[in-house]
Amino acid sequence: MQFQNVCIESFGYTIPQEIISSEEIECRLQPLYQRLKLPPGRLELITGVKERRFWKAGTLPSDISILSCNKALDAASVPRESVGALIHGSVCRDHLEPATACRVHHGVGLGADCTIYDTSNACLGILNGMVQAANMIELGHTNAALVVGTEGSRQLVETTIATLNCDDKLTRNTIKGAIASLTIGSASCAVLLTHRSISKTGNRLQTAVTQANTSFHKLCHSGKDEAAADGMSPLMTTDSETLMREGIETGRITFEKFLKQTGWSLEQIDKSFCHQVGTTHRKLMLESLGIPVAKDFMTVEWLGNTGSAALPTTMAIGLEKGFIDSGDQIAMLGIGSGINSLMIGVDWQTVPQKPILDKPHFSTRNQTAMETSV
Repeated sequence: MQFQNVCIESFGYTIPQEIISSEEIECRLQPLYQRLKLPPGRLELITGVKERRFWKAGTLPSDISILSCNKALDAASVPRESVGALIHGSVCRDHLEPATACRVHHGVGLGADCTIYDTSNACLGILNGMVQAANMIELGHTNAALVVGTEGSRQLVETTIATLNCDDKLTRNTIKGAIASLTIGSASCAVLLTHRSISKTGNRLQTAVTQANTSFHKLCHSGKDEAAADGMSPLMTTDSETLMREGIETGRITFEKFLKQTGWSLEQIDKSFCHQVGTTHRKLMLESLGIPVAKDFMTVEWLGNTGSAALPTTMAIGLEKGFIDSGDQIAMLGIGSGINSLMIGVDWQTVPQKPILDKPHFSTRNQTAMETSV
């Protein structure tokens, strides 16, 4: 897919106040750790995740998606009546019906002629929504579109801890399928896309490339539809080792197509943002693509794996922290269970003219909620 008229106008992201360290999770897993004689520090050592965040209990995804959308719109000074499409792209949603996008549309105050719907594709939902919105803009269906998603982790992590502590038949080998669930964090990100004729940034979304490898669709799954936020107790099983190996190979194939489609050489990629699963996954993925680690921005150590929100939130934070320069060619390297990969090429032209925050927002135990827009 090639685009001539689509720009990334702004981001709005939100991360929670409540910080849960891997050390704290291990303390809560003491019945399991004592039973299996597991050494402390194992969770952080295996995953590279020092901490993740939880929304306040009872928070609906739409509550936070509304905040993130408003921040993205305010950052770009785009009138709400100009937004012709709203796509909610996270795994987490308020209910099975209606679409979470309905409440977000109402809360943000968008027009009645705005196309709204949910789209879900594991960790690629927001990126998929960006491509769908880009197609709408390129075809002239709208001049502006919002893509947003909010992922929550409290229920999955807490249910996983309770299950691991209660099942006395578990072994060191059988608990492996639950490790990935303990890395999940919460975050929200909205991306505003516009037609270049009304763009004030010129940050052109140039190319999108996809690759499906669905013979591995059983590597990460839940037993039933547990995506709704209300009253559910989700559990997931993940073959992390196979998923990492086959995911990286799928990413490598996608990246070859990406370079061909963009016309970029490897050296012409100035910055990259890959999906944030764990530190080992990130290192091996970048090595397989030949991208130096210094060109990539990381948040997984202090946010955990935030699903569909991980890559766009990381890019928004990278922009906020001055990681992106005017004139950069940026590779957004998405991958999700299933297995699917989606990579987007962006020609970046602008950077923030002043700091968004008065103080750094990288992880501290006294950190407050971060709700920012760039």
